Amino acid sequence: MKVLIPTPLRSYTRQRQVEAEGVTVGALLADLDRQYPGIRFRMVDEHDRMRRHMRLFVNGEQVFDLTRPLKATDDIAIVQALSGG
Repeated sequence: MKVLIPTPLRSYTRQRQVEAEGVTVGALLADLDRQYPGIRFRMVDEHDRMRRHMRLFVNGEQVFDLTRPLKATDDIAIVQALSGG
């Protein structure tokens, strides 16, 4: 499936969009990390939770659960949240 990569993580992929596979969000992130070592740790913390500044969307819906099932036709977007004031 196609995965949209945010600008801060493109130092890993060198691309705006990449292909990855997985039957769950967690498996998809593991596949991304296999292809682009270190990228998963930038998105997921030591407790297997999405980091506060990262957002993951499946077909436009924000997802928090790494066990959420995925289909090969899903559109995935990883977004870095903005903060500050």
